[in-house]
Amino acid sequence: MKKEQIDYSTPQPLTMQEAITEAKRCLHCKVPMCRKGCPIGNDIPSFIHQLSKGNLGDAMAIINETSNLPAICGRVCPHEKQCQGHCVLNKKGNPVKIGSLEAFIADFDTQMRLQREKLPQKTRGNIAVIGSGPAGLTVAGNLARKGFAVTIYEGLEEPGGVLMFGIPEYRLPKAVVRAEIEKIAELGVNFITNTMVGENGITVDYLFAHGFDAIFMGTGTAVPQNMDDVPGAKLHGVSQSTYLLHQFNAYQEGAIARNMVPLRAGERVGVIGGGNVAMDAARTAIRLGAEVTVIYRRTQEEMPAIQSEYDEAVKEGVKFWWKSSVTEFIAGEPGRLGSVTVHTDDGDREEHFDRIFLAIGSRPANRIVSTTDGIDVDEKGYVKILERPFGMTTRRGVFAGGDVVHRPQTVVLAMKAAQEVAQGIEQYVDAVKLMQDIEKREEE
Repeated sequence: MKKEQIDYSTPQPLTMQEAITEAKRCLHCKVPMCRKGCPIGNDIPSFIHQLSKGNLGDAMAIINETSNLPAICGRVCPHEKQCQGHCVLNKKGNPVKIGSLEAFIADFDTQMRLQREKLPQKTRGNIAVIGSGPAGLTVAGNLARKGFAVTIYEGLEEPGGVLMFGIPEYRLPKAVVRAEIEKIAELGVNFITNTMVGENGITVDYLFAHGFDAIFMGTGTAVPQNMDDVPGAKLHGVSQSTYLLHQFNAYQEGAIARNMVPLRAGERVGVIGGGNVAMDAARTAIRLGAEVTVIYRRTQEEMPAIQSEYDEAVKEGVKFWWKSSVTEFIAGEPGRLGSVTVHTDDGDREEHFDRIFLAIGSRPANRIVSTTDGIDVDEKGYVKILERPFGMTTRRGVFAGGDVVHRPQTVVLAMKAAQEVAQGIEQYVDAVKLMQDIEKREEE
C-alpha cells in the first residue's frame, strides 16, 4: 500500500472571493456569542459585515480598535475554543471561519498599504516597554494610539519575542510577524534591539533617569522548566523544546547551518509535555525526518494544546502515549541518552530514544527583578501587580503584564492582559502629570 504524502507547507490563505463568500455566511446575531468568546472583545460581526460588502479599510479600522496583531491572532489563536467555538453555526459543525477572515483582512491591509489612521502628537508621556512579544507590542500599540511616546527594548537582534523565535514558520510565517511589527513602528513606536534590560547597566532605574514616566515589563517566561530531579536528565540528547524551535527557525531564516539544529533525520524522538510548545516541537521534529512520540502524564481530554494542533500532529504521524511519565533517562553511549524508563498505570517499561525534548512549562527570568529595588514576586518568580492602577507592580511606575504575571498562556490572553495594563499606565501617567501641574501652580 502506497504511503500517503503529507503536505507540510503553510495553509494557503483565502482568496478575495472565498473571504467575501465566507463573510456572507455570518448571521449577524442579536447577541453575538462570537464576540463574547473573544478574550479581547473584537467586534467580529461588524468587521465581517464590512468585509462582506468589500469595505476592507473599514473592516481593518474596526479590528484596530481592539487588536494590534490581527494577522497573528488570525493564525495562532485557539479559535475553536473562542470566537468560532461560540459561533451559533458551530452547533451544526460549520462555524464562520473567523480566524481566517481576520487574517485575510490584516494581510490585505499589509499588501495594499491602506491609509493608516490619524495619530495624535506624542505629548502625553514617555513609556519604556521591556520585551517585544505579544504583551509588549500590545501595550506599545495601544499607548502610541493614545498620544504616548513609546520605546521598546528587546534583548535579541530582532523584535517579536516568542512570535518570531518560538512559533514554527508553518504556523506563523516570519514575514507576517515582521509586517505586524512594522505597523506598530508606523504608529510611532521606537524599537531598540540587542539591549537586555537588567544587564550592562541598563536597569529600571537607568530608564527612569533617562526620562521615562512609566515602564512596562512584558518579558514573558524565558526560562524553561527542567527535569533535573529525574536521574540522567543532564545526558546529552535531553534538551528543551524551545531550543529546538529557536534553532529550527534560525536555520529556516538562513542564520545557521542545518547541523546546528539538534536533531538528525531518522532519529527516534520523544517530546515530554502536552501543551502547544510540545505540539510545535513534535511537528517540527516530524518535518526534520524524525519518528516522534509525545509522552504526556495525563489523558488526551486534559491536554492543554489546541485541538487543531493535536489533530494535525496525529495526521502528520506523531504518536501519543497518554498517562505516561519518564522516571529515568538512561545512557546508551557514555554521557549520551540511549533510552528512558516510562511509568504507566500498567507498570514500567524501557523505551529507546535518540533524543528527548522537554516541553513542561517555563518561568520568568529574574534579571530585572534582581537589579531593581521594590518589585515583589511570588514564590515561583511571577511578578505581583496591583488592581489600581491595574498592572502596576509594588515599585511605583513599573507595570507588568502577560506571562510574567499570569503564567504562560496563549498569545491573545497575553494581549488581553496587556490591554488592561495599558489603561492602568494611562491613568497613572495622567494622574502624576496632573499632580505635578498642581504643585507647580502652587509654587508660583
